[in-house]
Amino acid sequence: MTKAVNERELILGILLGITRDGEYEHIALRNTLSKYQYLEKRERAFITRVVEGTLEHMIEIDYIINQFSKVKVNKMKPVIRTIIRNAVYQILYMDSVPNSAVCNEAVKLAERKGFTNLKGFVNGVLRNIDRNVSNIQYPDKENMIEYMSVKYSMPEWILKKWQKSYDIDTIENILQGFLTEKGTMIRCNLNRVSKEELVQKLKEEGVAVKTNPYLDYAFEISGYDYLQELESFEDGDFQVQDFSSMFVAEAANPKEGDYVIDVCAAPGGKSLHIADKLRGTGHVEARDLTEYKVDLIWDNIERSQMKNMEAVQMDALMFDAKSEEKADIVIADLPCSGLGVIGKKADIKYKMTEQTQKELAQLQKDILSVVHRYVKPGGTLVYSTCTINEDENMGNVRWFLKEHPEFEPVSLEGMLCGALKESVKEGCLQLLPGIHESDGFFIAAFRKKE
Repeated sequence: MTKAVNERELILGILLGITRDGEYEHIALRNTLSKYQYLEKRERAFITRVVEGTLEHMIEIDYIINQFSKVKVNKMKPVIRTIIRNAVYQILYMDSVPNSAVCNEAVKLAERKGFTNLKGFVNGVLRNIDRNVSNIQYPDKENMIEYMSVKYSMPEWILKKWQKSYDIDTIENILQGFLTEKGTMIRCNLNRVSKEELVQKLKEEGVAVKTNPYLDYAFEISGYDYLQELESFEDGDFQVQDFSSMFVAEAANPKEGDYVIDVCAAPGGKSLHIADKLRGTGHVEARDLTEYKVDLIWDNIERSQMKNMEAVQMDALMFDAKSEEKADIVIADLPCSGLGVIGKKADIKYKMTEQTQKELAQLQKDILSVVHRYVKPGGTLVYSTCTINEDENMGNVRWFLKEHPEFEPVSLEGMLCGALKESVKEGCLQLLPGIHESDGFFIAAFRKKE
């Protein structure tokens, strides 16, 4: 009997949506898995792994295909290219399916998609790669940029940019960190449950829980199927949030009764964290640009049952006169290149360009030029990004302090455990995948002089 849904067809559709049509990986994958949520856990896990793995290793995969195919990758039809790419990923990185079956399924899929005349080509390329896995040639390490670009599937322009700020060993550790499999990081909503109660509840739901070395209310979870099926999630006992971004609330150091504005808040994790720290006092205004993003924040507010927080639609580039010198704390976690979270969103490294990255660095300056006016004398501005690029991080910090002498830097060193103190530079925290157990993330804090 033929299956109603073929996982490999779903994989092909998701990958085409991302690589050909410009969809975002996490959205394309989530939409498909939601549509076919009746699939078995094993089938959904297979789809997720092949999609994510193909994207993570795509530069390497293309490099290998070009060694064994007379038709180069960029000359192939998108459907054929995508079928071969994800089959090569399975050959190289998955043992759960025999390579012969991988090749056969790829050929069948090409035929089902109307490329009967290319069945022989698909079969020939994949069989050739399968026979010669041990003979694959990589660039010489004498050119480490080219070598790392292929080995870790990172565009060369990004590596050259990082080389200006980090040594080769650090860059390689970062690249390895991106490819290290991780669970889901969560933050305990301490106003709802204690850390111990949350861990017990998760274990009773069959979830594996690992403590975090840096923050005692952060945990890494794995072994679950859908988050929405966990009672602890639906009850608002925890928020999905990487521990790196939890340090934003630590840097803000809110006091009971504080008024807080988060200018680019969606989906609201940092705002919720601060609201949690305020213990029901004060007020957190979580802003973002679009109705869709504001709705995401409201969903999380309602699930977490936070009474001292609201979501507001507002453009951070437009000055809001009613907010001038109103906030004890302003959170500016701004749009950035996102190159610190490649481990979770591999498509970022292919979608981002050098020109777009420069424009984002300028956008951050433009927003900071507006939102710093909302901070009260004696108040705090926290600036953060999920990237590891110097010009978006320390470069913008130096620019801000020069342009706005009414602010002074606040060193984060005293707020960190010993293991992280050495990651503080000029009072700011730069977290790096592979060096720290986290995403790539940057945080700076400023105090407005009284």
